[in-house]
Amino acid sequence: MVCDGSGDVAVSAALEETLEWALGRVATPFQVGNRDGRPQVLEVDGKTVDGSAGPRPSEGVSRSSVAFVPATRLEHLGDPSFLADHGIRLPYVSGAMANGIASVQIVEAMSRAGMLGFFGAAGLALERVESAINGVRQRLGPTGSHGFNLIHSPSEPELEAAVADLYLRRGVRLVEASAYLDLTLPLVRYRLSGLRKVDGRIEPANRVMAKVSRVEVASKFLSPAPARFVAELVARGELTEEQAVWSEQVPMADDLTAEADSGGHTDNQPAVVLLPTLIALRDRLAREKPGRQPWVRVGAAGGIATPWSAAAAFAMGAAYIVGGSVHQSCVEAGTSETVRGLLCQARQGDVAMAPAADMFEMGVRVQVLKRGTMFPMRASKLYELYRTHASIEDIPPSERASLEKSIFRASLDEVWSQTRAFFMQRDPSQLDRAASDPKHKMALIFRWYLGLSSTWANRGEPDRVLDYQIWCGPAMAAFNEWVKGSFLEGPRQRHVATVALNLLYGAAVLGRARFLTSQGFTLPPGCPRLSPLDPLEIHQRLDGAR
Repeated sequence: MVCDGSGDVAVSAALEETLEWALGRVATPFQVGNRDGRPQVLEVDGKTVDGSAGPRPSEGVSRSSVAFVPATRLEHLGDPSFLADHGIRLPYVSGAMANGIASVQIVEAMSRAGMLGFFGAAGLALERVESAINGVRQRLGPTGSHGFNLIHSPSEPELEAAVADLYLRRGVRLVEASAYLDLTLPLVRYRLSGLRKVDGRIEPANRVMAKVSRVEVASKFLSPAPARFVAELVARGELTEEQAVWSEQVPMADDLTAEADSGGHTDNQPAVVLLPTLIALRDRLAREKPGRQPWVRVGAAGGIATPWSAAAAFAMGAAYIVGGSVHQSCVEAGTSETVRGLLCQARQGDVAMAPAADMFEMGVRVQVLKRGTMFPMRASKLYELYRTHASIEDIPPSERASLEKSIFRASLDEVWSQTRAFFMQRDPSQLDRAASDPKHKMALIFRWYLGLSSTWANRGEPDRVLDYQIWCGPAMAAFNEWVKGSFLEGPRQRHVATVALNLLYGAAVLGRARFLTSQGFTLPPGCPRLSPLDPLEIHQRLDGAR
């Protein structure tokens, strides 16, 4: 910018620089006055600004139009009870990406940064999940904040029950319940086990953060456990009559996450519609059924990948925000360098819906990356064959040969042999059903491809790149656009805590800027400037250091 000799351009630049500086010190309040229609910082934390870079604050400033911008600490962005109940400092959660993509390392990094991380247990064998429990506890000790995933498994109910039983045996006190279409007995058993009454207040021993995208499912988590499940638990001796009575006052969830347009399981709901809808639902049910404990908090997930989306979620009343797709591109994620590289290249329109391995026969779909992979197209081809044929034998020979050559890279007889061996260990009842139901046998064979496609991606198997299943939502593209040209553009410096801290800090800065504009001040174009910052720089700004 070149000064024309009048000094006005230099003055404008100085005013803007000081305003950017004041907005960025989010823990420090400041005052702004009106200088010839431009905002000028007058005081920061009660002290007069020096003014050496431009005119002195008292010169040419209208005192009739003065705005006050309060401190906005990151821990104040969400619901303080969320922080207190989970033993964390910041209202940010790393969601449970399946197959261990939400790794022990992610859980540890989030906990050490004062945030909450869930291990992605879905799709893993019990031994892997128990190993992760041991790993998290070794790294964080008995008090480190963390949780584990419990996913609805309608095609493998025994596995869901076994995971819930493992959590109860090992004392896992917090789960993220995801992909639930309805409540199940294992989930209810987990929630109500250990229910107690302390000083007149009913206290669940086990906490549930439910991730939902439909009102009818949200209603179930905002309500007490179904009476039929409670009665069954009492009959089995796993719940006392007194606990059954107490359960009528306890909702199924402590926290309800409004899962908008996310990676993996999603209904592609817009966050600006879903979040306020679930908040209104929560408030209405609370009015209709007063006295339930505890008050259910509502958080936001899906599409949150920039300071602007984070600020919008908090402005709409989110108690906390949840990250997912972006975290998969971070160094701590339990996936391969190849996948991280592909995610860092994602642009708008690089995602698609494809059949879900765990709910294949139900026609449920998941959102995945389509850039650099043919998985969405190939998986959809398999579902179309499943939908239109009664059995593997019913598929025309030419079509079968094409499948064996281009998708499975093995004969379907070999694939069935491997599938049988897998389910003999995991869930033999699937084989019993397949013996009498040829269509189910076909589904199991097709699920071989859908299940392994994620494993190939996580391992980075080079000869299967075109078959990688990479769960990803449109948030990935938004994040990549925001960090372009910064130290976060490539995968090597993407750390989950750094990403989370930047989103929270940026949301705080934007909140202060909006507070200023709501008092009638017009900010310079592009203000505030929000580029990714090193965590040390953010902490210096949080501490008020210049």
